[in-house]
Order: sequence, then C-alpha cells, then structure tokens
Amino acid sequence: MSRLADLRFRAATTFQRRVGNPVLRRLPLQTVLETTGRVSGQPRQTPVGGRRVGDSFWLVSEFGDKSQYVRNIKADPRVRVRIRGRWHTGTAHLLPDDDPVARLRGLPRLNSAGVRAFGTNLLTVRVDLTD
Repeated sequence: MSRLADLRFRAATTFQRRVGNPVLRRLPLQTVLETTGRVSGQPRQTPVGGRRVGDSFWLVSEFGDKSQYVRNIKADPRVRVRIRGRWHTGTAHLLPDDDPVARLRGLPRLNSAGVRAFGTNLLTVRVDLTD
C-alpha cells in the first residue's frame, strides 16, 4: 500500500471508528452489517451503504481485505443486515473478481461517492439473505 493510501486508510478508519459509526448505527433506518468478531466472538455492527436486489444485499468495501468487517467475514461468513429497520440473516461472500467500480454505479449515490473518494482497495461483497 502506498504511503498516501495508508494515510487515507488510517484517517478514514479512525473517523469511522470514533465518530461516524457510533452515530450512524443508532439511526433506525441506517443499513447496518453485523459480523462476529474474529477474536472476541462478539457482534460487531458497521454502518454500510448498499442495495438489496431480490434475496441478496450488495455492498462495496472501501478498503477490501483491510476492512475489519471483511476480516470478520473471512473468519465467519454468517452475518445479519439491518435494512430499513428490519434485521435479516444471511451468508456473506467476498467477490474479488467482480468489478467494484461498476457495482458502485448500481448502489446508492451518497455511499458510492464516499467509497470512491476514500477507498484504496475496493472489494464487492454479496450477502445471500435467508429470511
């Protein structure tokens, strides 16, 4: 990772961890991805942007394999997603062969702009919803 990319990663994740995520995950209509912490085993909730298409929920991770929730998915792909205030269980799949830039075009604009502006290693994630 280049020095600039590392700086962007550190700045964005520090802001998200300390300011953005604690506020956003409390908003009832904010979409939230819940993974299981790979070390703690505790639920970890991360506000995300994405879109439900049929029985799948699509999102793009701005930092790919460096994102904590992606690392948690690798350890345990069973997740929950809160969409419009309702929780859904599912299985997450990391799709490194998908074109994340093209995928972003079909996702909500505000999130897509943030992911494009700060992202350094985009990765598509699909959650197959089971309920």
